[in-house]
Amino acid sequence: MNRLNDLFHSKKDDLLSIYYTAGYPEINTTLDIAEALEKAGVDFLEMGFPYSDPVADGPVIQHSSEKALENGMTLNLLFEQLKDLRKHVTIPIMLMGYFNPIVQYGVAAFCKKAAEVGVDGIIVPDLPIYEYETLYSGYFKEYNLSNIFMVTPQTSEERIRKIDGLSNSFIYLLSSSTITGANLQMSVNIEDYYKRIKAMHLKNPTIFGFGIKDNATFKKACEYANGAIVGTAFVKFLGEDNYMEKIPGFVKSIRPFSE
Repeated sequence: MNRLNDLFHSKKDDLLSIYYTAGYPEINTTLDIAEALEKAGVDFLEMGFPYSDPVADGPVIQHSSEKALENGMTLNLLFEQLKDLRKHVTIPIMLMGYFNPIVQYGVAAFCKKAAEVGVDGIIVPDLPIYEYETLYSGYFKEYNLSNIFMVTPQTSEERIRKIDGLSNSFIYLLSSSTITGANLQMSVNIEDYYKRIKAMHLKNPTIFGFGIKDNATFKKACEYANGAIVGTAFVKFLGEDNYMEKIPGFVKSIRPFSE
């Protein structure tokens, strides 16, 4: 059991997670933003570590990655910034990024370091299921890290069942197969996708992401899943002046009852 498991055992509905890129907009704000989001009532966090070729990211998050790299963010620096994480933040933390930087760091070393600083889960969009299962799952289990798999509207039921069997915290449901930041359009196809996932009665909780940007899209996602992740909208918000003091207001615009 890690903090993610504890969260999903204690709270079943209307869970809110926020994504942001470590090292953006400023190099030393990673931990400050995490603290502010927890105080604003967010349930868990997704910290992105920047990469020079973020193929699944839309222009807003791509820009944040480029800026973070320009600021000097690296995996080594991120782990250094997070060394006192658990003195300040109690909610679950996930790291999200591409596999190339993890391989360069060393997969075993990455998992070990992530666990040491208090990370609970890892999201690696370009890590194939087969490679995870045959080569790397042992490292995740050794260090009590959840590997978060993604599902799109095009994912087959067979593959979803496979993912459900391999998962041990939650499944990340992409509301579309496009890049991050795409508008969440409540088309008939999306409604059918939501209903199809819910009807499968998966053993793991489900969280929707991509296109969740306001209270309306958050509420719609929560009709069919346990919660939702806000990414592009928050990263865009971080470009505003005095963003730190405005974080509580942003969270309330997504989920008004956050405390």
